Amino acid sequence: MEIGQRVPAARKLVDRYGGGGFRIGGESFKGSVLVASTFALAWPPADLAEVTAASLEPLFAAGIAIDLLLLGCGPRLVPPPASLRAALRARHVAIEAMDTGAACRTFNVLTAEGRHVVAALIAV
Repeated sequence: MEIGQRVPAARKLVDRYGGGGFRIGGESFKGSVLVASTFALAWPPADLAEVTAASLEPLFAAGIAIDLLLLGCGPRLVPPPASLRAALRARHVAIEAMDTGAACRTFNVLTAEGRHVVAALIAV
């Protein structure tokens, strides 16, 4: 599915998702990804059971401001474990879980608004 909006060229947006991968800012990724407005990284988790605070560490190591983490859970919403919510709360980061398609669209809208949002997207 193609999605997109007009934003400054330096900002990363999810251009396409599905088929087991993503196209973000014109770059193709096979599998899951971590995305911020300035970068996208391949991310190992293939399902929610593999998502931990440690797996999200590359987002925090980047030193960017994060107010909200969008968690794309795959083809359907699955509530994240309480331990993950607690670990993010300790870092003063809110988490919003949704299916991956919704997370991609929400990321693009919030990024276009200049919000401090990142996304952890499980491939569908």
